[in-house]
Amino acid sequence: MSAPSPAGLVEAVARAWSDGDAEAFAAHYAPDATAILPGFHLRDRAGIQSAMGEAFTGPLRGSRRVHEILAERRYGADTVVLVTRSATVAAGEDEPAPSAWSLATWLLRLDGDGWLVAAYHDCPEAAR
Repeated sequence: MSAPSPAGLVEAVARAWSDGDAEAFAAHYAPDATAILPGFHLRDRAGIQSAMGEAFTGPLRGSRRVHEILAERRYGADTVVLVTRSATVAAGEDEPAPSAWSLATWLLRLDGDGWLVAAYHDCPEAAR
């Protein structure tokens, strides 16, 4: 379930979030992926799927995630680092709250025919 380009991967991850589909969301992460978010350190795809499953049926139910790619750096043919400005849009809202914006670093690796998230780190935008 990989995406054909780094930007396509970000779009696919956002689509899975909007669908509330933890399995599809986690399928875009490598089996040994790491995700670090404020208050969370998710250590692999299974942990990411479990945490997102709980979130999509709880506090993130009906929400969506938006991303603006700020930078893309390639390291060889199979490794990309993306920096995004991202936000969670709450259910029933058209736009994210100003405080919802964060900065994220995505380490992507080419796996077979597409890209997977190998590591993800997110922090509030105000921290920059």
